[in-house]
Amino acid sequence: MNVNGNGALDGAVIAVAGAAGPAGRAALLRLAEAGAIVVASDADTERLAQAVDEARYAHGGATVTGDTVDLLDPTATREWAAQTEKEFGRVDGLVHLVGGWRGCATFGETDLSDWQLLEKLLIRTVQNTSLAFHEALKRSDKGRFVLVSQSGAAKPTEGNAAYAAAKAAAEAWTLALADSFRKAGGEDGPRAAAAILIIKALVHDAMRAERPNAKFAGFTDVKELAEAIAGVWDRPAPEVNGQRLWLTPEP
Repeated sequence: MNVNGNGALDGAVIAVAGAAGPAGRAALLRLAEAGAIVVASDADTERLAQAVDEARYAHGGATVTGDTVDLLDPTATREWAAQTEKEFGRVDGLVHLVGGWRGCATFGETDLSDWQLLEKLLIRTVQNTSLAFHEALKRSDKGRFVLVSQSGAAKPTEGNAAYAAAKAAAEAWTLALADSFRKAGGEDGPRAAAAILIIKALVHDAMRAERPNAKFAGFTDVKELAEAIAGVWDRPAPEVNGQRLWLTPEP
C-alpha cells in the first residue's frame, strides 16, 4: 500500500463523481492516502462537504476539494472538467460512483418510471462525465476512467430489468470509451484506460452495525472497492483498458 507518495497516484489529479456516499468517502480517503489531488463532486452539498473534510483531516496536507455539480447537465459537467484541468494543470482520472437502484418482485411488475430515473443516474451521468473528461484523460500519461458496475448486468434477474439494463448500457458506453483510448494509442498501445469494476453489492460499517447478524455474502466492502480503484493506476493502461475487473465471482 502506497501511503502519501512514491506510487502511481502520487501527485495525480483524480476527479470523483458521486463522492458523498459510503463508496465515495472510502475512495476519497484511499486516493488522498496515496498522495493524489482529489477533486470530488456530488449533488448533495452538505454530505459532500463532510466527505471532503473527512479525507482532509485523515491525511494532513492532502489536497481534497469539493464541487456541487449537476452531472445531468452536460454544460455544467464540462465546466467542472475544464476548471479542474485549468486549476491543477492536468486530469489523470475520473472515478464514477454515481449510483441508484429501483426494482420489483417480478418482471410484470416493472415500472418504467424506474427506468426513467435509472437512465439518468446510471447512464446519462456516465455519458456526461466521460465526454467531459475524455480529452484531458487522453492527454495524461496515466489517465484512467473507472466505472463501478454490478454483476446483474451480465445475468439480470426478472425484478431488476431496468437496473440491469441501465448498468449494461453504462458498461457498453465505457467500453466504447476504452476503444477510443486504444485507437489513440496506436501501435504503442493506449496511454489512458477505461476499466469497469464489477461488484455484487456494497457493504460498509454502518450497514454491519444496523444488521449485526447479516452475512452480506458476496458483498464488497467499500474499503476493498477503494483499494481496487486505486489499484487500477498500478497496472499498465493496456492491461486494464476495456476490461471488466471482477471483485465478486462471475455469474
